[in-house]
Amino acid sequence: MSKREYITAPLPSDKTPAGIPYILGNEAAERFAFYGMTSILVIFMTTHLQNADGAKALMGEERAKSIFHWFKAAAYFMPLIGAIVSDLWLGKFKTIFFFSIVYCLGFVAIVVDITRAGLAIGLILMAVGSGMIKPCVSANVGDQFGKKNKHLMSRWFGWFYWSVNLGACISMFFCPLLRAWYGPQVGFGVPMVLMFLATIVFWMGKWKFVHIKPAGSSLIKETFTGEGLKIILRLLPIYLFVGMFWSLFDQSQSAWVLQAENMELRWCWITWLPDQIQFVNSLLIMILIPLFAYLIYPAINKVFPLTPLRKVGIGMFVAALSFVTPAIIEAQIAAGAKPSIGWHFFAYIILTAAEVMVSITCLEFSYTQAPKKMKSFIMAIYLLSVTLGNAFTAAVNYIIENEDGTRKLPGASYYWFFVGAMFVTAVIFIPIAKRFHGHTFIQDEGPENNEA
Repeated sequence: MSKREYITAPLPSDKTPAGIPYILGNEAAERFAFYGMTSILVIFMTTHLQNADGAKALMGEERAKSIFHWFKAAAYFMPLIGAIVSDLWLGKFKTIFFFSIVYCLGFVAIVVDITRAGLAIGLILMAVGSGMIKPCVSANVGDQFGKKNKHLMSRWFGWFYWSVNLGACISMFFCPLLRAWYGPQVGFGVPMVLMFLATIVFWMGKWKFVHIKPAGSSLIKETFTGEGLKIILRLLPIYLFVGMFWSLFDQSQSAWVLQAENMELRWCWITWLPDQIQFVNSLLIMILIPLFAYLIYPAINKVFPLTPLRKVGIGMFVAALSFVTPAIIEAQIAAGAKPSIGWHFFAYIILTAAEVMVSITCLEFSYTQAPKKMKSFIMAIYLLSVTLGNAFTAAVNYIIENEDGTRKLPGASYYWFFVGAMFVTAVIFIPIAKRFHGHTFIQDEGPENNEA
């Protein structure tokens, strides 16, 4: 009996590739795990953290926010290493599978030990695990498509992002409840189970996936000389500006959560938890993705051609607008009022619209702009924009904290600072985007008789 071999090039078909359902199933479960954990992380550090004797050893709000954003920064820096390991040595499949196991171990650490030691070990392992697989997972979507079905790629990148938010929506709604009802170990434990499930689902798809072979040592030469280097230098200014979007966006899981603790949580006949309203972002994503794809984008295209970078630019201005609402809320809180948590829902509508225009567009844009052997690496360069944004937020929170516990940007001024920073970034981005000229790269197809 001959040894069964992996598919190494997309099949020449105009239909959806067979590996896509496994990728979407894996991504939904993994994102359930990641966002379920991060949704309760800040409240865990300020409310539940213990020392080795079981007594409370809580963190202050500024320190908790700083740790949260440095964790996100690390998790989105590691894709650079993951891309090199994948494209140079292991390939996407092995990189995703092996580091998914590391990812699982991070969850085990934070579930069995809710002290600062368990938190540190867990966050380090999860940053490494989630970061190493991240560029490979999104690039793996594009690898499944050849020239005959490349017209389906944009739609499936949208559904890929939809599956991300399906997992995130469910976990962000239920994990805060599990934390409140049964404690943080159950709140972290359920995401841990889903991460193990994600790893199993990915393994099950191994004979359906297209396995693009790693480029080996030739990757280094191709990446850092000639056309490869030109492409990186061409994309870097774009990603630099996108970083400011992530600075604002990821504060919906930190600053907005802490703001919610001072708001009226009874809304729509439900008493919400401060860390629970985040689920609205993922719910809205699942609604807005098809709305933008089938209605809003076609309507705008009738007025003027809507290129990927035009989508990103518009999204930046919308992101700036999203922070106006929490700025007004914070001013009301400072005046002694207790605004309804429903205003966060309004802010999430605006922020999520910005996410559709910036984040989803950048995923597909990054894949198509990358040469065939550099897909994971270029995706990792893009994800560094998330690192940059979170590092900026963490640095701002560090700088504005005074020794006596007060802040250099008190109350609403904190949010207005980010409104201004995002608006200025969006304005400067316009001429940068106009000067950009790129190329599209799609994987070659294999022969008709490749085994499905």
